[in-house]
Amino acid sequence: MDRIAFSIFGIDVMWYGILMASGMILGTIIALKEAKRVGIKEDSVLDLAIIAIPMGLLGARLYYVLFNWNFYSQNPSQILNFRGGGMAIHGALIAGLLTGYVFTKVKKINFLKMADAVMIGMPLAQAIGRWGNFINQEAHGGPTNLPWGIVVDGVKVHPTFLYESIWDVLIFVFLWIFRKKKKYEGQIIVYYIGLYSLGRFFIEGLRTDSLMIGPLRMAQVISLVGVVGAIIAHIYLSKKENNKKKEDKQGEN
Repeated sequence: MDRIAFSIFGIDVMWYGILMASGMILGTIIALKEAKRVGIKEDSVLDLAIIAIPMGLLGARLYYVLFNWNFYSQNPSQILNFRGGGMAIHGALIAGLLTGYVFTKVKKINFLKMADAVMIGMPLAQAIGRWGNFINQEAHGGPTNLPWGIVVDGVKVHPTFLYESIWDVLIFVFLWIFRKKKKYEGQIIVYYIGLYSLGRFFIEGLRTDSLMIGPLRMAQVISLVGVVGAIIAHIYLSKKENNKKKEDKQGEN
């Protein structure tokens, strides 16, 4: 499949960009719907999206550049060449969360409550964006004889983009069903980070284009940190919520 969807005034518009934009738009629509349900002003979500989306894209690019510094240190003009390819979802998540934290502090909004509303659509956005990897014939795994393998450069390989896309959809469905049953603010984002990191750890082990830090796959290192961090956060926030309920009950008595 041609990577170029169409051209406007001599500028090629890539399918990858269209899919990423579609995912971000859908994620924002879901965030607006959830924000309205939990009592967060929709304007606040839109204001955050206007800042967090470009910061996320910048973070995704700089994260990729950092782990390919040998090339970019010799070609600094390519560092911000987004059209040249090279993005990393972990960089986008880190930049997006930091932006969201600063934004909510300035606007005096509960960060965890906002994060739960905004991030619930994130896995669905990722699931859509991953199909850009299929069109670009990238982010695939090593050779396989499995019937669902795809052929890249004459070799049948693991469609790791598909594995992650399916996993992301399952995470979204789970979070969407679970959101009304959460026990504490922040539980959606904690579960998202834990579940995404768990799946990404195993999927990353199949890929052939991992960003490396020495002998380690960086995405697997970050995923392990994500799983452990999610478990610790869940224990801490659960305990904090239980203590709050006990204090409120004692106050009523």
